[in-house]
Amino acid sequence: MSFNNLTFNEVLDDLSSRFIINVPVEELSSIERICFQIEQAYWYYEDFVREQNPNLPYYNLKNFSAKFFRHCPLLQKYSDKHEKAFNDFIRYKIRVPVCGAIILNERMDKCLLVKGWSARSGWGFPKGKINKEEPDIDCAVREVMEETGYDISEFVKEGDYIELLIKEQRIRLYIVTGIPEDTHFEPQTRKEIKN
Repeated sequence: MSFNNLTFNEVLDDLSSRFIINVPVEELSSIERICFQIEQAYWYYEDFVREQNPNLPYYNLKNFSAKFFRHCPLLQKYSDKHEKAFNDFIRYKIRVPVCGAIILNERMDKCLLVKGWSARSGWGFPKGKINKEEPDIDCAVREVMEETGYDISEFVKEGDYIELLIKEQRIRLYIVTGIPEDTHFEPQTRKEIKN
C-alpha cells in the first residue's frame, strides 16, 4: 500500500485495521495489550509510513497513542482514560524481561556494543524485550539478529549467561565468544540501532 497521498486520519484508519481491528481477541483483552499494539502501530508509522510520506506529522509515542485512542472506534471508550493507561503501560513495559548477548572476539579482549537510534541513547549490549511465552535464549538470538544482523544461534549456550535485576527488570545476557573481529554487523531494524 502506498501512503504517499494519505492524510493522517486516513493513515490512522489503516493502522487501526492492521493493529487493532484485525488482531486476535486476546491482544485486546487488556489495556496493556492494547497499548503494545498501539506501540507497534507507532513504529510502523515511523519506520514505513512517514518514510513514504514525510509530510505527515511527527508525534512522540504518548501523543500518537492519545490520537490513536480518540480515532479508533474500538478504543474510543478508553480515550478519557488514555493518560492513566499510557502511564500504566510504561510502568509495565519497563518490567518486561530483556535478553541479549555479550559478544566477544576470539581473544576475549573486545566486545560488540550497539548504540540506540535516538540522540539520548547510549552504548550497550544488543538486547531487547522478550515476547510472551518466548524462551530466553530465543529472545537473545532474535534481538541480536535484529540489532546486529548476526546469527548467534550456533554459538549461544543455555547455561552461559549473566543475569541482573535492575529496577524490577530482569536482564539476561548470554556470553558468546570466539567471534572474528572482521565479522560484518548490520542492523536489520529501522530507527532502532545506528549503523
